[in-house]
Amino acid sequence: MADLSDLLNIDAQFTDEELALRDRVREFVDRRFRPNIAKWYEYAVFPTEIIPEMAELGLLGMHLDGYGCAGRSATEYGIAMQELEAGDSGLRTFVSVQGSLAMSAIHKHGSEEQKQRLLPEMAAGRVVGCFGLTEPTAGSDPSGMLTRAERDGDGWVLNGSKRWIGLGTIAQIAIVWAMTDEGVRGFIVPTDAEGFSAKLLEPKLSMRASIQTELTFENVRLTEADRLPGAAGLKAPFQCLNEARYGIIWGAMGAARDSFEVAAAYTAQRQQFGKPLSAFQLTQEKLVNMALEIQKGQLLALHIGRMKDAGTLQHHMISVGKLNNCREAIAICRDARAMLGGNGILLEYSPLRHANNLESVRTYEGTDEVHTLILGEKLTGVSAFR
Repeated sequence: MADLSDLLNIDAQFTDEELALRDRVREFVDRRFRPNIAKWYEYAVFPTEIIPEMAELGLLGMHLDGYGCAGRSATEYGIAMQELEAGDSGLRTFVSVQGSLAMSAIHKHGSEEQKQRLLPEMAAGRVVGCFGLTEPTAGSDPSGMLTRAERDGDGWVLNGSKRWIGLGTIAQIAIVWAMTDEGVRGFIVPTDAEGFSAKLLEPKLSMRASIQTELTFENVRLTEADRLPGAAGLKAPFQCLNEARYGIIWGAMGAARDSFEVAAAYTAQRQQFGKPLSAFQLTQEKLVNMALEIQKGQLLALHIGRMKDAGTLQHHMISVGKLNNCREAIAICRDARAMLGGNGILLEYSPLRHANNLESVRTYEGTDEVHTLILGEKLTGVSAFR
């Protein structure tokens, strides 16, 4: 059955296999996540018990080839991210950090030994990874990172800190980017290494059913075998970030679609002045505007996904999707909350939870301003960053 907001029959643009994947992920979210998300959000809990089920669905590193990964297309990955974020941004974030960041870093830049040892375990959910790039004083400008790795004999010594790192307190490995005398390099850091510590960042008003942490490294000793041999310079982590940003393009529309559906259902049954709210012109206008933006956002995500699969996607196009879809999704969620009146602040209803989460989603993996300037440089040929 097509989604209520699908005015253009976008479903017809997907293959039977893509629609079957969508339905499997949607069923998982409906069965395992929706009945509990209000409680998890209220008490700031990420349900680690569902990680094996996500692995069974092939969601962890699903767009990677080999090493126990599902080898799905970029479009299929995007479809799954949309369904996960319709449940909650924290659910999509887990899959993004694990697959698009930590696993992608190993898949793109690791040695064959590292890939063989870690990727099958991560795809199965037995090993969780995190991705340490952002620092307390280096967010949008990672070139200002202070974390350093110094050569020491045939190994390395790591010192510094990272902030806003998803999954840090439950991860067995951390992909850590550090400045060295040879430039930025990437390392696989066991989280049980002496001198490694992770603490939760709390309390939060957003992404409450998700894990964000601060990592600290105090003379953490690493071997040369812990370094990602193919990672040199900031281009390496940015390649992973683009994978995560791509997933957000789809995911944000999942949060928007869910908020729209809640508002549509609520206004159809809520009686005011002798008729349902959905019978009023202002309500219908709001629903129409929301549906139009969801459709445009989904078409944008699909177009970018097809180009990614075809190998024709350019770097700035990720910014088009991330900037537009996050911006429109948060507006849709806010409008949906308003249509619920006072009931909209209750966790029984999802729009305000989605809107709060999207405050984080539009900030991480590049703020609105960063993506605006990336596109500004594309249009003018002039960089405004420096």
